[in-house]
Amino acid sequence: MPLHIASINSGSNGNCYYIGNENEAVLIDAGISCRETEKRMRRLGLSMKKVKAVFISHEHSDHISGLESIAGKYKTPVYITEKTLFNCTLQIAKDQVFHFSSGERIRIGNLTIKSFLKLHDASDPHSFIVQDNEGVCIGVFTDIGKACEQVVYHFKQCNAIFLESNYDEAMLATGNYPYFLKRRITGDNGHLSNTDALKLFCTHKTEKLTHLILSHLSKNNNSPEVVEHTFMPHAGATKIVVASRFCETELYTIRRYAITETITTTFSTSVTQLSMF
Repeated sequence: MPLHIASINSGSNGNCYYIGNENEAVLIDAGISCRETEKRMRRLGLSMKKVKAVFISHEHSDHISGLESIAGKYKTPVYITEKTLFNCTLQIAKDQVFHFSSGERIRIGNLTIKSFLKLHDASDPHSFIVQDNEGVCIGVFTDIGKACEQVVYHFKQCNAIFLESNYDEAMLATGNYPYFLKRRITGDNGHLSNTDALKLFCTHKTEKLTHLILSHLSKNNNSPEVVEHTFMPHAGATKIVVASRFCETELYTIRRYAITETITTTFSTSVTQLSMF
């Protein structure tokens, strides 16, 4: 059974990523309103009724601002660490809240969601991989200050990845952000630059990585054109997509086929139109 993936929104104005099969799906983060999430999913032919859980990476507002409304309307289970919940001002019914710990594997129907700690300036930040029964593996690696060993290890397991490519180093250095904010962004607990994201991709991509969705681009210190120019010469057989802060990406289908003793991963999709920031 293939997995279907899409960025519903990606950026400092809100983050939400959809991963599912024919029967169930999960959202990684819920950083835009319930109404906007529903509208964008409908345009992709998706329904919130198929979403069986929301997983929260950390407490920053661009990852949780739509969570209360989504959980309240659909009674969706919310998976969130105790520390992250403690640092939120969320009102969610207790029977909908489920805590997880780093490295734990959680089954949602035929999906397995694994969390792992990442470097970011939040109380208990986690990234996720989502896997189906056939071994198709999707990673959501955003809000990362540094590609630590955990990120590298899980990067190598994935068939498709939502990867942060937050800022262009030259644009940030010459931009009008105050010095303390530049230090925060470039620090080990900040965000991943285009250069660092490209290094991670070029150094650790495997043949099974067919799809790279570059995510969480800065509005002021990056652009889709810069990211595309950075990554396309190195894409090889990997499909490069730049996620938008204004609209959803297309819905991509990730399949895995076994041919004799060789495992080959393929995907089917149409050409993505990049939205301008």
